[in-house]
Amino acid sequence: MTSRPGTRVAVVVGNPKPRSRTLEAALHVGRELTDGAEPDLVVDLADLGPALLDWSDPTVAGLVEEVGAADLVVVACPTYKGTYTGLLKLFLDRFATDGLHGVAVPLMLGAGPGHALAPELTLRPVLTEIGGIVPAKGLYVLDAAYDDPDAYTHWLGLARPAITAILDSTAGVTS
Repeated sequence: MTSRPGTRVAVVVGNPKPRSRTLEAALHVGRELTDGAEPDLVVDLADLGPALLDWSDPTVAGLVEEVGAADLVVVACPTYKGTYTGLLKLFLDRFATDGLHGVAVPLMLGAGPGHALAPELTLRPVLTEIGGIVPAKGLYVLDAAYDDPDAYTHWLGLARPAITAILDSTAGVTS
C-alpha cells in the first residue's frame, strides 16, 4: 500500500498498561498498512485514566472526534476473559452509531490460541456498530509473538488488498 498524503491513520490501544506490547503490535500493523508511515494519532487509553469515566471530559471527546474522522483505525487490545478490556469499552461507548467513518482493524493479543476468535466475535461487531468498515477478519496475535513480523504476514497478505482498495476508493472523499 502506498502512503497517500491526506490519509489519516489512528491507533487506539485498550491495554491497561501504558506503552504495552499491544501498543507495539498496533503500531506495527498500522505501519505495515501504510508503507511504514507513522500514525497521525496514537491513543493509549491507559494514559487517560479516570477521564474515560467523565462524559464531559473535553480531551476524551476530542480524541473520539479525531479517531472517528480517521481513514484507517487500528483498534488493539489484549484478550481479557475472552473479550476486550473494559478500558476499551469505555472509549468505544463514546461513539455514536455513525461515529467511526473509516476502515477499522480489530487486533487482539492473547496468551494462547484458545481465544483466537475474540477479535471476530467481540471487537469486530462493536466496530461495525459504531460505523467502521471492517473489510478483513480480525487479527489475533499470540503475546509471545507480538514482536515477530512473521506473526502478521499471513493476515497482512489477506487483509492488505481489501483495505487498500477501500482506502483508494475513498481517497479525497470527506465525511
